[in-house]
Amino acid sequence: MDRSELVELLSPEGLRLLDSLPPYEPASDVVKMVSDLRKAGHAPGLVSAVLSQSKLRAKAVPKFGEFASRMLFTEAGLEQATRLKVAALHAGRFAAAGLTRVADLGSGIGGDALALAAMDLIVTAVDADEVTAAIASFNLAPFPAATVVHSDAESFDLSECDAAWLDPARRTSGHSNTSRLNPEDYSPSLNFVFDLAKRLPIGVKLGPGHDRDQIPAEAEAQWISVNGALVEMGLWFGVLARDGIRRAALVLRPEGPAELTAAADSEDAAVVPLGEYLYEPDGAVIRARLIGDLARSLDAGMLSEGIAYLTAETVQHTPFATAFRVLDVLPFDEKKLRLALAERGIGTLEIKKRGVDIDPATLRTRLKLKGTTSATLILTRAAGHRVALLVERV
Repeated sequence: MDRSELVELLSPEGLRLLDSLPPYEPASDVVKMVSDLRKAGHAPGLVSAVLSQSKLRAKAVPKFGEFASRMLFTEAGLEQATRLKVAALHAGRFAAAGLTRVADLGSGIGGDALALAAMDLIVTAVDADEVTAAIASFNLAPFPAATVVHSDAESFDLSECDAAWLDPARRTSGHSNTSRLNPEDYSPSLNFVFDLAKRLPIGVKLGPGHDRDQIPAEAEAQWISVNGALVEMGLWFGVLARDGIRRAALVLRPEGPAELTAAADSEDAAVVPLGEYLYEPDGAVIRARLIGDLARSLDAGMLSEGIAYLTAETVQHTPFATAFRVLDVLPFDEKKLRLALAERGIGTLEIKKRGVDIDPATLRTRLKLKGTTSATLILTRAAGHRVALLVERV
C-alpha cells in the first residue's frame, strides 16, 4: 500500500465502503465486485484499496479473531504481526513487573501495542514507515493512552519510558541465505537492542530459528508454539526475565497453555532401543533444547543421538510432544517399502522424517500408493541406523 491508497482508504467514504462490504471469501467473484463498485461511482483507487483491505482482514482472523474486522493492515505488517493471544502474554509480563510506560519500537501495524494498551499501560508505538505508522494510529485509536510516533526506533527518545518492546525486522535484500544474519542485518539492529537491554527492561521478538549463539547470557529465551506451529522466540531482560529461568518452551493449545522451563539447555537423555511408543517433541521444546528434561519426565530415551525423537515402552500424556504407537518396522529400501505398503493397502501416507536425506513428497510419488487405508510413516535413525517406522497417533 502506498501513501495515495492510504489517503483514499482513510477518507470517510473509504472507511464506510470498507465496512459495508460482505466478509471476503476466497471464492468471491472479485471481477464482479470491482465492476459493481465502479458502477456505483467509486474511484478505481478507492475500489482497489478497500478490496485489498477486505482480503487482508479475512487473512488476519487467525491472528486477531473478531478484532480483525475493525483493523487496517499492510501485507508485510500482517505477516510480521504477533498473534493476539501471544501479544497478550507479552503485555502480561510488563504489567506483572509493575512497568507502566512502554515504548513499542518497530511497532508495525500495532498488534503488540494493542495488547499493551488493553492492559491499561501507557504505550508509545514507534515505526519508521509512514504508511505503517498511520495504520497503527487507526488501530490504536480506541485507546486514549496509546500514541503513535513516525520515527526511527534507534533515534527515538526513551526518557519518558520505563520499558520497551522490540520486534526487529530482518533486512534480507541482497542476502541469499538469512539463516545466520549479522546483528546489523536487523532494523533496529541487534547491537542497539542488546545495548538497550543494559539500560532498560526490554522484551524482544525474534524468529524461532534465530541463531542461538546470539542469545545474551543474561536473557531469558522463551520459544512459543501455537497449536503445534512454532511462531517465535522471545528474549526478556531485566525485571522482565524470570529468576532462575534462561530456557523456556511455551505451548499454546485449545486445552490451555503449558510450559517447560530450565536454568540452561538440558542434557540429552541416553539412547535406548526402540520401544513400543515414539514421541515427537513440540518445536518449542526442540528449539529450547529441553528434550532431555522432557524425556526424563516421560521415562523415555533418545531414539538416536542428536535426533529429536524419543522412545519408551509405555505412554504418558504430555502437551509437549505427540505420541505414536509403533506398529511395525519396515525395510528402509524403497522397493521393499513400496511392497510392504501395498500389502497393507495403504493409499494415503503421511511421511515424517528426521536425520535422513529424503524428500517426503518425492518419495510419496515414487511409492505409487494404492488402497483405502491411511497411515503415518516415520523415516529416521535408531541408534545411528536408518529405520522406517509405521506408526499411529495415540
